[in-house]
Amino acid sequence: MRTILIAEDSERKLVEEYLPGETNIIVTGVGALNVMHALRDLPRDTELINIGYAGSANFAIGTVVEVTEVRLHHPSLKYDEPVLALRPVDDLFFRALNPQQAVCYSNTDFVLASPYKDCVFDMELAYICGMGFTDVSAIKYVSDNLSLHTYREVSNSQL
Repeated sequence: MRTILIAEDSERKLVEEYLPGETNIIVTGVGALNVMHALRDLPRDTELINIGYAGSANFAIGTVVEVTEVRLHHPSLKYDEPVLALRPVDDLFFRALNPQQAVCYSNTDFVLASPYKDCVFDMELAYICGMGFTDVSAIKYVSDNLSLHTYREVSNSQL
């Protein structure tokens, strides 16, 4: 059985929209420590799909993204770290949406500016993958163009 991971209750509407009928949902909370706390006892071979809001410097608000790989967001500092590849979402309903494919950069805070384009930004996915889970997919809904105000408006609205 697969498990759906969302950071906040407001993201349940994304599950209903993109993977209707899913009921095995864990609300992790926002950010690294909440993710690690919520998932620490979950077997590492659990099939996980992370669904949530993400910002983007240039994708239009409302763009649906299937994440292909995840990295940490640290544009001011370069150092070697693993690039974590994700599994494609194995769901015919979702595949029919023909999602944009992109890299996701996870940050410890809301990203308000970045030189990175053609990608999305979140606060959980790299930490989920960094915990050693071996079967992870991700769907991100672009909620904003690096604007906390717009994110709050979109996340509190009905899709």
